[in-house]
Amino acid sequence: MPTVRRHVLIGLTGRYASGKSTVVDFLVSKGLESESCSDSIRAHLKQNGIEESRENLINGGNELRRLGGPGILAEMLIKRLDGKNAVIDSIRTPGEVEALRERGDFILIEVRAGMDARWERAQSRARTGDISDKETFFANEEKEAVAKDESGQALNATAALADLILVNDGTLEELYSDLEELWTMLSE
Repeated sequence: MPTVRRHVLIGLTGRYASGKSTVVDFLVSKGLESESCSDSIRAHLKQNGIEESRENLINGGNELRRLGGPGILAEMLIKRLDGKNAVIDSIRTPGEVEALRERGDFILIEVRAGMDARWERAQSRARTGDISDKETFFANEEKEAVAKDESGQALNATAALADLILVNDGTLEELYSDLEELWTMLSE
């Protein structure tokens, strides 16, 4: 198994159920540590006795960004990582990307998949908090696409900052093949 010869911090952005968790699992299997911007939000919710739900995670993240600035979630992660090779999931704002780019080895990857594929994945994985009707699924997605202010999620603007796009419309085997190719490139 090749190892990364240089320091690398990989960030993932993408729509709900695009395959980001699968990419994280792959990179962890290659020796990278895993963090998520959502971990900071989860800790905030727990501290305040708020139940963890998709809506509460979104609202909690918006609140933390209002209080600490648009890059606060990423800034919290950078401190914890202390220069380690890692993959960060759930990057949802340009402010988070800007904070992570302070570390010169940062690469942002957008994991992209079509709407129908993502809807099917969300249904088949049946995670706690997943939306169970298609209309609400896509309505929520529209709310996350463009932020009303710099504290909100802005998936479109964040995706526009990606260094690489990983299209995940095929099979799991195709995704793993693409990931092996990416890993080889990072290991050189």
